[in-house]
Amino acid sequence: MINKDISRLSRLIAILTQLQTKRIITSTTLAEKFSVSVRTIYRDIKVLEQAGVPILAEEGKGYTLMAGYKMPPIMFTEDEANALITAEKLVMVNKDISLIKNYTEATAKIKSVLQNNAKDKAELLSKRVAFWENPNNKEATSNTLSLLQMALTNFNVVNIEYHSTSSAESTKRDIEPFAFINNVGASWYLIAWCRLRKDYRLFRFDRIKALEITAKTFSPHKISLEEYLAQYRKNNF
Repeated sequence: MINKDISRLSRLIAILTQLQTKRIITSTTLAEKFSVSVRTIYRDIKVLEQAGVPILAEEGKGYTLMAGYKMPPIMFTEDEANALITAEKLVMVNKDISLIKNYTEATAKIKSVLQNNAKDKAELLSKRVAFWENPNNKEATSNTLSLLQMALTNFNVVNIEYHSTSSAESTKRDIEPFAFINNVGASWYLIAWCRLRKDYRLFRFDRIKALEITAKTFSPHKISLEEYLAQYRKNNF
């Protein structure tokens, strides 16, 4: 009985975490994730509601947390903390200043909720993990990733001045950000619908000479990143 109660408590905490990390999630998705019935998920949701968690049910869509609700700080396991420290080192060798700054600030907040013993271990691991990079290629090449990420998630059209390898002059164009790709330690690339060329194009960050996030918006792209990459490989390899 005790083991069963512990199992349910763990599932309730996990469901709460899922609700916090996703805008909306269905009972079917939760049932499949935790290998229980949908009816069990209904009961779990009711228990969380009775405990004061403001869960909203959107008919035909799923469950979501009330806007503005904040959970207490999440505690990380040692394995999870180690994974985040390792990822931090990987971020540090990328070539966009804005990503380094934002990720460093985020991991500082994560480290602040660790237990003292876990903090000591995280600090030790941080000093013992490194990603090899070309010593002649350490200079950052862009500082625009954060801005473009905001434009992508808010569906804002971006006006850029771009210098391509095929032209001696820069061109100004309106683009619709779609996705980002990166080779570890190399320049970032933006995949975007170019309104000038009427097609998707790859824009290398270090060739973007200026950019402006406009108030104009665009409709979400129908194609997925996986579909785009499959088509790109088919056309170019």
